[in-house]
Amino acid sequence: MHEKGAPLPHLTPGRLRAEHAVLAVAGSLLVAFLALPLLALLTSTSGHDFYAGLRHPLVWPALRLSLFTTSISLVLVVLLGTPLAWVLARSRGRVARLVETAVQLPIIIPPAVAGVALLLAFGRQGLLARLYPAEWSVVFTTTAVILAEVFVSAPFFVQATLSALRRIDPQLLLVARTFGASPLRVFFRIAVPLAAPGLVAGAAMSWARSLGEFGATLMFAGNLQGRTQTLPLAIYTALESDLRAAQALSIVLVVVAFALLLVVRAALRRSTEHTETPS
Repeated sequence: MHEKGAPLPHLTPGRLRAEHAVLAVAGSLLVAFLALPLLALLTSTSGHDFYAGLRHPLVWPALRLSLFTTSISLVLVVLLGTPLAWVLARSRGRVARLVETAVQLPIIIPPAVAGVALLLAFGRQGLLARLYPAEWSVVFTTTAVILAEVFVSAPFFVQATLSALRRIDPQLLLVARTFGASPLRVFFRIAVPLAAPGLVAGAAMSWARSLGEFGATLMFAGNLQGRTQTLPLAIYTALESDLRAAQALSIVLVVVAFALLLVVRAALRRSTEHTETPS
């Protein structure tokens, strides 16, 4: 064992290369494991089968519904999540930390738990059941899909926006307040523009999470074609009847996810460069 203060053992170039090779091989195993299923998905279908899968009756209703519900949920998340992130970023108390932890909770709870929680809150026997008109329930409706997507995706936006807002130089905000700017003016004219790359990254991650939502939607909204059947649910249904449709939809989602990752990385890089640029 190396003793404190003793000279480090001499490592020959051959040993250094061998140790680097061991680390590279270990990392390559994980990369191969992650890449193999995606490679199988992309190479196991021909162009003809891909287009044939896209013509399946399940595909376009699910695509239209997913685009509609994820767009609505994203608007709600941005409109409500940005002020929440701003309040949390400006607060230092125990209550703020508790709220931040509670907002992050949907990220780690299982989708089945999220579905049950939504049923108990918004179902016919839920906490808000008395607010509904008679003989009506939000369960098994398109609204239920939107609620499920907001529930699972909002934490991703709030966390990214919170990090971006906390990187803003407090002196800039203090100077603006000194010159008489109101809190709302500081928020809209200074905080939001400076944190914009982080907001874009958070919105992209939130939208991607909504687009891929499956478990909570299935339990809370059901799997009704044209009304609650989103793309992931259409893939699940297509597996029972037409593998080509399931593959085609899966490829579409993988391509969209890859494009969103590029957007997130570019936005985060821009945010970092903007933060590190001296004023």
